[in-house]
Amino acid sequence: MTGSSTQYIKAEQAFVLPPEAYMPIGEDIAADGVSNIGTGLFVGRVGELAALEKAFARPGEVVVHAVHGLGGVGKSALVANWAARRHEKVRWWVTADTAAAIEAGMASLARALQPGLAGLPAELQSERAVAWLAGHAGWLLVLDNVEDPAHIRPLIDRVPHGRVLVTTRRATGWHHAATGIRLGVFDPAEAVDLFTRVLTHHGPRDTDGAEAVCEELGHLALAVEQAAAYCAETGTDPRDYSGMLAKWPAAMFAAGTEGGDSERTIARIWHLTLNRLADTPLAGSVLRILAWYAPDNIPRDLLRGLAEPPRLAAAIGRLVAYSLITDNHDGTLSVHRLLQALARTPDPDDPHRTPEAVDHARDQAAALLADGFPTETDRPENWPRCTALLPHTDALARNHTLEHDTAHTAHALDRAAAYRSGQGSLTPAVRTFQRAIATRERVLGEDHPDTLTSRNNLAFAYQSAGDLGRAIRLHERTLTDRERVLGEDHPDTLTSRHDLAFAYQVAGDLGRAIQLHERTLTDRERVLGEDHPDTLTSRHDLAYTYQVAGNLGKSIPLYESSLTERERVLGGEHPDTLTSRNNLAFAYQVAGDLGRSIPLYERTLADRERVLGSDHPDTLTSGNDLAGVYETAGDLDRAIPLYERTLADRERVLGSDHPSTLITRNDLACAYETAGDLDRAIPLYERTLADSERVLGGEHPNTLTSRNNLAYAYKTAGDLDRAIPLYEHALAERERVLGDDHPDTLTSRNNLAYAYQAAGDLDRAIPLYEHALAERERVLGDDHPDTLASRNNLAYAYQAAGDLDRAIPLYERALADAERVLSPAHPMIAVVRAHLEAVRSA
Repeated sequence: MTGSSTQYIKAEQAFVLPPEAYMPIGEDIAADGVSNIGTGLFVGRVGELAALEKAFARPGEVVVHAVHGLGGVGKSALVANWAARRHEKVRWWVTADTAAAIEAGMASLARALQPGLAGLPAELQSERAVAWLAGHAGWLLVLDNVEDPAHIRPLIDRVPHGRVLVTTRRATGWHHAATGIRLGVFDPAEAVDLFTRVLTHHGPRDTDGAEAVCEELGHLALAVEQAAAYCAETGTDPRDYSGMLAKWPAAMFAAGTEGGDSERTIARIWHLTLNRLADTPLAGSVLRILAWYAPDNIPRDLLRGLAEPPRLAAAIGRLVAYSLITDNHDGTLSVHRLLQALARTPDPDDPHRTPEAVDHARDQAAALLADGFPTETDRPENWPRCTALLPHTDALARNHTLEHDTAHTAHALDRAAAYRSGQGSLTPAVRTFQRAIATRERVLGEDHPDTLTSRNNLAFAYQSAGDLGRAIRLHERTLTDRERVLGEDHPDTLTSRHDLAFAYQVAGDLGRAIQLHERTLTDRERVLGEDHPDTLTSRHDLAYTYQVAGNLGKSIPLYESSLTERERVLGGEHPDTLTSRNNLAFAYQVAGDLGRSIPLYERTLADRERVLGSDHPDTLTSGNDLAGVYETAGDLDRAIPLYERTLADRERVLGSDHPSTLITRNDLACAYETAGDLDRAIPLYERTLADSERVLGGEHPNTLTSRNNLAYAYKTAGDLDRAIPLYEHALAERERVLGDDHPDTLTSRNNLAYAYQAAGDLDRAIPLYEHALAERERVLGDDHPDTLASRNNLAYAYQAAGDLDRAIPLYERALADAERVLSPAHPMIAVVRAHLEAVRSA
């Protein structure tokens, strides 16, 4: 060896280096400052930058933090911007996705600190850099895109001082090596700011539609930048870009720009990430399945049937580890919406997104939803589960076209629609039922029992929405088909017959309703047995139809026997038994027997609170009904507070727009009116009408009732200029929607006559009263309570006209009929008797 050079021998190779290569790295070099960190376009992230400053504020020992997040979320941009402004004299960026890359990055640091080291082997250069870091403080090392915490552990263990900042897609595995800092997507304003800056970098451009593009891209930094650069380079308008993304997602996710990094496209980044999971194939399957659901709050237990728990847990864990999904630690998972869109988009050249794999995942997603949805969507204990699954059923249906629906898709849609219908969300329920039926007809056939069930469910949704014409036609068709396919005695056929009878009753066709209910009860007793729950339901509903028809002589005894049977068969605390008890109380109320009605209502409310809970819909119904009987009894001091409490509870539990909430709001307005508080009654009636028109539609029977009630309030207030036109409108609408013979139409006719009488227009009032009475006698029968009321009202009009020869006999008949039909304590008897005594005295 000579004095001018030194020879290093390794693996039989000789390296001749200058002597300075082996000198310690000089302190003067470090003092001059060494950095390879630059920064480009950067927006926002004020909170994240502040969090990094706080995280590295602790002096002394080495501080290691790992910024983790989804690929393309902007980890590297954030760290570069923060690091470029730091005060450390040595700030060095190392690409750290492999152990070899870390060694190469550390070697480049050694060369920057001492250029004379360039001739050394890379591993020795790396060793010299680590040794320098271990002996100094006041430096910042950025390890970018770390794939495995084990790759950096040897380095971290050797440096007692300094600052190390890691970027990684790995969300887990850092508890021994670093403190994790999760980076999420941009907030909307930051995303639009980035898009706008890139788009307008070379001059003004039309940015209209930028917000929609950023929203569609889920505010993911790389995706926003990629889209803006594409628009800038190609001259594409942001609105057109949105359309292209919707129509050709695969091409747009892969679209780079001239001179851009082809490895930095959304499709490429996630392709490379999934390559890391090739040893866990189930992870890719899980991701493709989750892609069909809504992005947030996906119940983890939906995936339960995919594989045995250890394999499934491992697959989910790896997806979480690589930030492809987020475990919300509440039993739910989340996936970025852009990753979902990519995973749903087939690409024959991408092994992670082959058309076959994407189709299979879509069908699996539908099957898992079908298995996860409760069958009995009307049971409140199932409502939280239904609520949790509803967004994912909607997303599944939205993310593919009708021809891809399977029998599983139809089942999930049918259950989602049934839940929505029960919650009063009728328009979307009808649409969803229609899609479920179309799918079942295509996949299973028009005569399949499941198809017939969906058709029956749609008919009931039409009925709830007030579309009685379509409801009855569909009920009739379903009954005919079930009789043909299943036979007249099949339980489903009997259900159709029962449901059609109920639809007839709602439509006011009481003759056909009673006849069909009676037949169904007979058939169920014969086929199912007298104690079958369906038989008990038929008995109860026939009693209700008798009540609606005014036949209290048949209704009350049948209610009483129905209650006795339900108590014996189901038990005194069964929800159906409590319903029988509540409805018997209502029948007593209609008959004017408040002495039996009120205690029975009070008992039923107490039982429902104890058995079902204070917030159960049936309990709230009991509260509303008890308030109503208090109002009937004239006890407004108890009625009004109970109505107010029930309204508040229904708004809280069911929502402000639920049909039951609207009913309570209407009833409370009526109670205010009865109390003479028109200042509160009229605005509440007006609000209820507006809400009913908005939620249920202008033709729904409940909306028509609200319109009639508001007219009555105007009349009570003496505002006949508003009352009479509104009554006329209500009558015309009921005649058109419900028909001339519907009980509600007959009520409107009677009320309009009363308004004419209040206005002194007896020439219009008396003929209309006569018409109303004749129609009620024909449709409802001579003994119906409404018929008795019409008889009294017509007599009163004759009295007002001075025609006592017709008034007195009519009063006498009305009183005799009321005393015969109604309970002695019924308020109508006292009213008619008072009128008769007054006219006789006159």
